[in-house]
Amino acid sequence: MSVTGVEGEERNNFTTAESKQIRARSLRLLGSLLRPVRWRVTAAMLVVVLSTAAQVAGPALIAYGIDRGLPALLAQDWFPLAATGGVYLLTGVIGAILIAWYTMMSARISQAVLIDLRKRVFLQTQRLSLEFHESYTSGRIISRQTSDLDAIRELLDSGINQLVQGLLYMTFTAIALVTLDGISGLVLLGSLIPLFALTRWFQVRSQTLFRRSRTASASLIVKFVETMTGIRAVKAFRAEKRNEEVFGGLVEDYRKVNGRVIQLFGIFDPGLILIGNIAVAVVLLLGGFRVVDGQLAIGALLAALLYTRRFFDPMEEMAMFYNSYQSAAAALEKISGVLEEHPGVPDPVAPVDLWEAHGAVTFEGVRFEYQADRVVLPAFDLRIPAGQTIALVGSTGAGKSTLAKLMARFYDPTDGTVLLDGVDLRRLHPKDLRRAIVMVTQEAYLFSGSVADNIAIGKPDASPAEIVAAAKAVGAHEFIENLPGGYDTDVNKRGGRVSAGQRQLISFARAFLADPAVLILDEATSSLDIPSERLVQQALQTLLADRTAVIIAHRLSTVAIADRVLVMEHGIIVEDGAPDDLIDGTGRFAQLHAAWRESLV
Repeated sequence: MSVTGVEGEERNNFTTAESKQIRARSLRLLGSLLRPVRWRVTAAMLVVVLSTAAQVAGPALIAYGIDRGLPALLAQDWFPLAATGGVYLLTGVIGAILIAWYTMMSARISQAVLIDLRKRVFLQTQRLSLEFHESYTSGRIISRQTSDLDAIRELLDSGINQLVQGLLYMTFTAIALVTLDGISGLVLLGSLIPLFALTRWFQVRSQTLFRRSRTASASLIVKFVETMTGIRAVKAFRAEKRNEEVFGGLVEDYRKVNGRVIQLFGIFDPGLILIGNIAVAVVLLLGGFRVVDGQLAIGALLAALLYTRRFFDPMEEMAMFYNSYQSAAAALEKISGVLEEHPGVPDPVAPVDLWEAHGAVTFEGVRFEYQADRVVLPAFDLRIPAGQTIALVGSTGAGKSTLAKLMARFYDPTDGTVLLDGVDLRRLHPKDLRRAIVMVTQEAYLFSGSVADNIAIGKPDASPAEIVAAAKAVGAHEFIENLPGGYDTDVNKRGGRVSAGQRQLISFARAFLADPAVLILDEATSSLDIPSERLVQQALQTLLADRTAVIIAHRLSTVAIADRVLVMEHGIIVEDGAPDDLIDGTGRFAQLHAAWRESLV
């Protein structure tokens, strides 16, 4: 399934075939989640059957106590009435114990299923390729892990219990009523006709409303996450008022759809009560005449009235189950769509090991397009010998970052092959690929934790001495030592305790600690000030000496340390040579360099 297919799930208009496909996909996911706990589910079903039978026995025992126990008591025989009371009390205790047991069992089952599902979503979103994450907004991913999983949790924790207990209770109650008095059973059967019509009316109208409610809720989350993530841009461009209007509109949409849901329940709930009251009234009327005629015992009539009334009690809870079910079903559809998404960059079926990479990179007949009508690299051939430092320059949109992403195998070429030491990247073992090629971007993302933890991402088993050595190599040691806790300082979310330039230096230390054969720097010095950039350049001259390096930079000062400069325009290399040779020439790089020199003045 494509990313656009997943996005399509946020809409309400599906063809019949698409709806069937989505439902089948959701059922497959549900089956795979329940399969590991199927025996526990079976045991829980047995317990709830026994507990429901114990609860339903009450009115029949009351009828027996009235019709048999009271006449015996008048004859000075107290045993039938006492025995009936004792059995009634015993069934109540047994039912309560079994219900408590079932509640605990179902809670353990739901938690096991939720843990499994939460892990699957997290692992899958990590496994999916960069293409997916660039098309699927972060807010929607967060919605899958929060509101959607909460909807499924609500269904598993209470909704399923309501459905199972309600269905069993209604079934056992109907059987008991028919066994006790067939005519009252026929009255109950007749009440099922308007009950079915009302329930069907509710289902048809609520299905669309619940789906709209989930979509409206997801839109709220997406807007909130995007606003908070981009709060600097919001503040910089004074977009608060506009965001307030947009968010207010989304809130209003959510309010309206929930208002319609409430109106739906405002008709459904009273309708259930009305049908139940009419059924009880008819049973009472017919039963009263039959009691007078001696065709029905008064205890049996009382039990029939209790059974008829109790038959409708679970309906309101089951209606709430349908609410939970619709929300959970919509959530399960979205989650199953993400889980069935296939990585655009799949792992090789039979991976080739490359225990020690040297760093020779080759592009052979590479063609790449993000979309069918957007070709970025029309035809590309390039050979980078091991240990050579390459600088990629060119105007924005020339294809430099795309080239780097292909080299790091964030994407696969549409046609052609990218090789590392003669091995196609598509066949290389993922562990060997990630160990051999490291890419540092201008984002310089830091995770919650200490500075040392963030540097150690490059080598999780690194010693403190190795971490410090990596920081010293890129000129980060001094500012880290000046932090409140030194290397143990918590950088907080998104590196809030350090500046943008300092975050970049930490990301450099992380990359150098990984010690890759190929190091790609994609605008990695853009956040550095001039003194920090000079420190990094000094470190790069030493640290890149024995490895292949590809440097993408608009600051041409970084190009000075390169062995070779490639000038790209529209996905094609238009110049290739040593920096000094190109500067002395009259080509594109000479013009870029001259313009850069003038900007410094």
